[in-house]
Order: sequence, then C-alpha cells, then structure tokens
Amino acid sequence: MKTNANDENAKQEQRKQLRQACRKARNALSSSQQQIAAEQLASQVEPLIQQGDNFALYLANDGEISPGQLVERLWRSSKRVLLSVMHGFSAGCLNFQTYSSDTKLWTNKYGILEPRLNAFDTLALQDIDIIFMPLVSFDRNGNRLGMGGGYYDRTLSGILKMKTRPRLIGLAHDCQESKQLPVESWDIPLDMIITPTQKIFIKGVEHPTPKSL
Repeated sequence: MKTNANDENAKQEQRKQLRQACRKARNALSSSQQQIAAEQLASQVEPLIQQGDNFALYLANDGEISPGQLVERLWRSSKRVLLSVMHGFSAGCLNFQTYSSDTKLWTNKYGILEPRLNAFDTLALQDIDIIFMPLVSFDRNGNRLGMGGGYYDRTLSGILKMKTRPRLIGLAHDCQESKQLPVESWDIPLDMIITPTQKIFIKGVEHPTPKSL
C-alpha cells in the first residue's frame, strides 16, 4: 500500500508539473499569435459544422485557444451554440446552456464568463452533437489533462454507457501536446483533438456512434 501511495503521489506531482508547464507555454503566446491560432482553429473545425445541429463550447480563459471565431461561424450556419455553465445544484458538474449574441454573461467564482443559469435554456447531453472541450494538455492517445477541478470528468462520467452521445473534441494550441499523460481512472478520453495545425483522430478507443456523425 505504501508503494501504491508513493506512486499516486508521484503521478499527482507529474500532473501538477505538466499543468504548470503547459499553462506557462500557452500564456506566453502573444495576442497576435493567439489571434492567428483562433483563425486557424476555426478553419480546421469548419468541416464539422455540417455534421450536427447542437455544439457546446467554452469561453477562453488563462491562455486557452479561443473558439470565438468558430462560434461566429456556427451562428452564421444557424447552429445552436451552448456554453458550459456551473451546475446550479449538482456541485462540481456542468450544464450546457444556449448561447447567442445577446446572451448576458456574468463572472463565476473562477473568473470565467458564463450565462446565468436558466433550466429552460439547458440541453441534455444526449441532444448535443459535439462538445468542444478546453484542456491544459493532451496526448495522441486521447488523454486530456484539465485544470484539476474535474468538472468535465464528473459531468461526462456516464457518457460511455449512453446509446446516443456527443462527440468529445479537445481544442488546444500545439504547444500543449505531451508525449504521454499520466492518467487517472476517472479521466474521460477524447474522440479527437484539434489544434491550429492538426486534426488528431484517436484510434483504439471504442465508443458508441456519436449522434449525427
């Protein structure tokens, strides 16, 4: 048991160091580099726009690659755009709520903008075609390292048992790639990762057929 505890402590320290290094790398990007990356990302993702009707995204924070231009293209294509919102009564989980150009936003406890919680604007997981997820680091096996709060992992914990489910796509800068991430049993794997220069399709992970894809 002592060895297991030591191994777990070493893994957590490795995850912590990776978070620090990747956050530093993405925050070192200049505003012009971030802008170019956002444009390239939107072009990379655009072919997926016609593969669904409902798309969940995030608002960039802490140097994350911005999906803002992708949101604009989705709106122009009359797609429903949703933002992740901290759940109102299920602690540590997320809702996905409709986001339009006139949606009023407020700053949550993490300093991230999100819509005010409204159950009438919330869409169930099985009705979402693609969830574009932020991340701190990724590897080519589809592993995702988040900020450490576990919000996406808790929210998506039952997704592999769903008959109809969203496709999970991580969005990141190229500098956020790791050779191999240390993973935990609760980590939810990605179906695909998209950066400004790459589309990484994950092989060897069995999933139900994503809705509309």
